[in-house]
Amino acid sequence: MSAPTGPTSPSFLPLQIEALVKRFGQVTAVNDITLELRGGECLGLLGPNGAGKSTLIRSIVGRVVPDAGRVAVFGSPANSVAARAALGWVPQELALYPRLTCKENLESFGRYHGLAGTGLREAVAWCLDWASLKDRATELTKNLSGGMRRRLNMAAGIIHRPKLVLMDEPTVGVDPQSRNRIFEMIEKLHAEGTAIIYTTHYMEEAERLCDRVAIVDHGRIIALGTNQELVENAFASRSQVLARFSSSVGVVSAWVEHRGGRLVDSTAEFTVERPTEIASLLDDATRAGLEVVDVSLRRPNLESVFLHLTGRELRD
Repeated sequence: MSAPTGPTSPSFLPLQIEALVKRFGQVTAVNDITLELRGGECLGLLGPNGAGKSTLIRSIVGRVVPDAGRVAVFGSPANSVAARAALGWVPQELALYPRLTCKENLESFGRYHGLAGTGLREAVAWCLDWASLKDRATELTKNLSGGMRRRLNMAAGIIHRPKLVLMDEPTVGVDPQSRNRIFEMIEKLHAEGTAIIYTTHYMEEAERLCDRVAIVDHGRIIALGTNQELVENAFASRSQVLARFSSSVGVVSAWVEHRGGRLVDSTAEFTVERPTEIASLLDDATRAGLEVVDVSLRRPNLESVFLHLTGRELRD
């Protein structure tokens, strides 16, 4: 199939968001967000539940009208015909016709995007191949496995071969093998120069797939950069010490707070400049009457940054 075409221009970025604000009554879901997506970039969007990610995504696809600010897709307003033609959206919820075959589903979605004749046939063939569903083309969608339906859902969202794709947690509810196939599909799109916004509740997915990551909390972007940049900005050259104790949570919590650490899921977390600092930390725990069960040293990662900035697990 030929390279995707559409109302895109090399003079415009795939996505530009300027001072975006959206309120629902007294709740400000999106609070003055400014963000740019570069050509061919995969940008991860991470945040706890209720952080504003879904409202931001729906603003980009034109489903939510902002109270202030601007969203442009290749220079066109988010709710315009040109923006819709240039944009592909893979929602978290499956949006398929269960009583149609894989091929019939793709043909239907292709027609919604104005495809017909040879263009439609080529698009359907490309999507079946991309989603590894060629051998299931005539299978009713309701008979497919969960992973296959998820891949078909992705294919339906990009049947018109857009240059910007929003993927909202595309691996939800799939097994590890299916997740790997989905990774390969996304990596192929990325390699072909498609710009991607990727939301996920799995930190390792963002680390593997995304060029940059934006962390959203309370309606704002609180950090933006590559994995390495985020780690360096949050921790510099420091490492993390993780320790577990057999003592009661209340006693451990008070000691951890006194030592400037934090308690996350019964694990005490500290940052140190040098590994030799672990000895004094453990000596102090012993003097406080705490019994150490396990201790480890690691370099901070994206999950460390997320916890450090939001104080919450990604799935909270």
